[in-house]
Amino acid sequence: MTADPTPYTRIRSRRWRVVDIVIAAVLGVAIGLVFWAWNAIGGLWYEGMNALTPGFGGIAVGIWLIGGVVGGLVIRKPGAAVLVEVIAAIVSALIGNAWGISTIYSGLAQGLGAELVFALFAYRFFGPGVAALAGAGAGAGAWLLEFFLYGNIAKSIEFNAIYLASLLVSGAILAGLLGWVLVRGLASTGALSRFAAGRESGREA
Repeated sequence: MTADPTPYTRIRSRRWRVVDIVIAAVLGVAIGLVFWAWNAIGGLWYEGMNALTPGFGGIAVGIWLIGGVVGGLVIRKPGAAVLVEVIAAIVSALIGNAWGISTIYSGLAQGLGAELVFALFAYRFFGPGVAALAGAGAGAGAWLLEFFLYGNIAKSIEFNAIYLASLLVSGAILAGLLGWVLVRGLASTGALSRFAAGRESGREA
């Protein structure tokens, strides 16, 4: 088969199907387990980068932002990014981590950040550029939450500027581009055959 010359796909319906809800739940649980595994590695990386340059710890946060990106890329319906990121955050909190219930607040803010980007593109474009922007949007959501709710507003302008920049970069790469690659890999297995992401992969085979 020949490759589709159009790298992006317009979704035909924004109505949620049962399969969309099921896959959102499955993705959320799976990514929640990834979050749990990343808590130790990412936490050490975060602290190490912050010790090197205060605020630079944000460079380690991207993996915690990936749920919204993956959810949006796979399901391509309004609310998918928020739902998957929040489910993942709930799973991480229930398994146990250092942040407890505040993990869910973070998941909501990060999911909303990614969701806003998909909404700005009217849920019609899902290439690597949009994925990177969604990851950066999730990073911006994390920054805003921590700025107003977790005391970063009292920290220096320099800290907050470095933290924001590192979150945007980490979100774009570790959540956005990596998330896009993961979805493409999953689609290539046929697991997403009932979704536009899977059908795109089949046309390009």
